[in-house]
Amino acid sequence: MPACHAGDRRFESGRVRHDAFAYAPSARPDGAFLLPGSSLGGHVELWQNPSVKMRPLLAALGVLAVAIALTVLAVLASPLPFAATGEVPSAPPAGASSLPASSEAAAGSIASSPSAPSKSASATTSASPPPAPVEAAIVPVTNFRATPTSTNLREVVSVLAGTSGRYEALELVAAEADAILADLGLARPTVPGRLVLAPNAAVLAADLTKSGTRLGFLRADAVGPEVRALAWGRDALFGVGRLPDLADWPLVVGFPPGSADEAFDPGATWTLFAGGDILLDRGVYKTLVVEHKGADFPFDGGTAEITSRYCCSSFGWELPRTKRTGNAGSFRDLVEGADLAIANFENPAPNRVRWHTRGTVFSADPALIDGLAGAGIDYVSLANNHIRDAGGQGILQTIANIHKQGIAVSGAGKNLAAARKPAMLEAAGLTVAVLAYDAIAGYYHATGDRIGSAPLSASIVRADVKAARAAGADLVIVFPHWGTEYRSKPFAAQQKLARTIIDSGADMVIGNHAHWAAAMEVYAGKPIWYALGNFVFDQTWSEPTMEGITLELTFQDAQLVQARMRPHIILDRAQPNFLDPAGDGKVVMGQVFSASKGLLPW
Repeated sequence: MPACHAGDRRFESGRVRHDAFAYAPSARPDGAFLLPGSSLGGHVELWQNPSVKMRPLLAALGVLAVAIALTVLAVLASPLPFAATGEVPSAPPAGASSLPASSEAAAGSIASSPSAPSKSASATTSASPPPAPVEAAIVPVTNFRATPTSTNLREVVSVLAGTSGRYEALELVAAEADAILADLGLARPTVPGRLVLAPNAAVLAADLTKSGTRLGFLRADAVGPEVRALAWGRDALFGVGRLPDLADWPLVVGFPPGSADEAFDPGATWTLFAGGDILLDRGVYKTLVVEHKGADFPFDGGTAEITSRYCCSSFGWELPRTKRTGNAGSFRDLVEGADLAIANFENPAPNRVRWHTRGTVFSADPALIDGLAGAGIDYVSLANNHIRDAGGQGILQTIANIHKQGIAVSGAGKNLAAARKPAMLEAAGLTVAVLAYDAIAGYYHATGDRIGSAPLSASIVRADVKAARAAGADLVIVFPHWGTEYRSKPFAAQQKLARTIIDSGADMVIGNHAHWAAAMEVYAGKPIWYALGNFVFDQTWSEPTMEGITLELTFQDAQLVQARMRPHIILDRAQPNFLDPAGDGKVVMGQVFSASKGLLPW
């Protein structure tokens, strides 16, 4: 990198960012290209005189005389032909005339013809400058289920060279291909199949879905949740760690005017973190209080790996041996960094604390809620089959204790109307409504005058979504507690209800209760997560209950543009730690995708 450009991000990877459109090769019907001509700023067809028989010398001299006469007349009619532009033409041979460089650029291929008349000075000064290229950010993308999270120029080069161990081809939108390749400083490969051209962004995304071995580039404004947007090195435009300013993004290409939409603004995007079931009683309480780990401990996790497996738990399950691999606090960074963070609160937190060492009746110490607030949790659902374990007054005390920490709730209340009321959250100037319901413990459901949880039914959801929209919700999330424990695939009635929720106007469904990470479905273009599995929980008797997923979602206004599922494993009965999705995380992710067969088109 030249010293004069040190610190300039545009010169990273040993290349200069530029407006590729100004000099990109132009496509020919046969796929060949003509490189641009000298100073004309674009493609100029070279005029070729057809072969002719020799003419008599007299005829040749006559043509030359006519040409000289026309030149003299043109000069006399156009005094000071270059004064308007200030341009100086290259010196012509003695006794000959030529067009100014500015006129050549305006005349295009006409300037190549020796028989073309010269332009007048007035024509030269009135010529409009060519429209400037439209700059747009581009983003590397791949298959939604792919495990890589980033790429770089070296990998793109290896794909085109056929030496990549990860991708077999690069796919680009045909109209954007040359500008993108030029910006990367690359040429089209000569080997067929290494560069695939799609007619538009939708086809490219569909192709990536069909093939897990292609890398692509899309304009940032064309990226949708059906593809995985990758970071470029350490820089990302989507997700919690995204760059806030497009000026810091190294991949900006100059496209022909009219070919790029409105500029993508990463500062206008926002993110949502979603976690599964949180328990603060039983084994979690033992870790946090009895063993003095503290309320913050669940969110201080980093990364971990499974070193081996052994037999067996008291329930007959094979168990993993685990090891922390560093990055302590990265889980907290994800939760804190999200604009909104939501989860399921799987116990009441009444004023009277009782620690349950075993069993399935729960209550939490309200002091431990401080850990959730400190990690940046903005909302918890109270609609579950344990929320009334401390009685009706326990629900009201739980709501008050959670509110004291600045955390919103929904899904339970002093009566049915209160339990059905959505939590109205704010993110990036939008109002996000979260409606929570329980389909498991009917004996805990609220009625007109009974404290309890909100029951899940199609008619109730339909009315509540409509009311939330009327109250100003831009985005509606339904958060149901449903399904079958320790089962990853939804049953028929559950799937039917999920689709009814979407048909009722909800934007997405994020479910829980299974204590396993379960299927994902896309219905009518809307995502449904049937269960995320355990988030902070003490079920250490099997690997599936020790593992789960969290969601890292990116929105542009109310539109979901990226969805990332991140696998984790719970250590010390209380602390989730990230698993490598390409390594040990493949087990739980494989569980999710296997259960999603026939449901997830991405």
